[in-house]
Amino acid sequence: MNVEQIITAIDEALQDLPLAERVDTINDLRATIAAHSPFQAEPVDFVQWIPNSDVHANDYNPNVVAPPEMELLRLSISADGYTQPIVTMDEGDGTREVIDGFHRHRVGKECEDVQKRVQGYLPVVTIRQDRMERKDRIASTIRHNRARGKHRIDAMSEIVVELKRRNWSDERVAKELGMDADEVLRLCQITGLSELFSDEDFSRAWEVATDDDSAFEGLSEEDIRK
Repeated sequence: MNVEQIITAIDEALQDLPLAERVDTINDLRATIAAHSPFQAEPVDFVQWIPNSDVHANDYNPNVVAPPEMELLRLSISADGYTQPIVTMDEGDGTREVIDGFHRHRVGKECEDVQKRVQGYLPVVTIRQDRMERKDRIASTIRHNRARGKHRIDAMSEIVVELKRRNWSDERVAKELGMDADEVLRLCQITGLSELFSDEDFSRAWEVATDDDSAFEGLSEEDIRK
């Protein structure tokens, strides 16, 4: 059987399948194709459609989107469709944790018109197997978020402290989160735990001012991706 015959057979087989079975079959076909793809190491090479009830938020994302921008994201997805999948971790029990795309995930669940159009499903990709540990997932989420939206400073501070307590050096925290050493230090100081960094020699001292977020303007950019 040549490729054209295989395509014809697949087309005929899919036509009469119920929705859930058709989606599962298409996901299986994509998985088979991805296994032979020269780009299989890239998560975006294998997009699946998953029931939205099987996708849930993580508990550490510090990114926030103001209501006007959230409405713009909803309008964008309503008008243009999903142009970016939601990055997830497969938890092995049929559920997935959101790594990036929390607000795209919310739109697909909470906006009736979008939910109806995508028939209760969400487009997802899966992070690489070597990014499954919590500290690596946190770093991945921060990297995805850092160039857009706005981080809650207190949440970012808690994340830095958690990574430090998981035995990440200040150099690794800075590298993985795309920060410089002083920025990492100040985020840690906000929690009152600057002693975690007492063994490090920083280029300049910072004075903590928790009521002034101006020093963290580099954490945000008015650029929301769908």
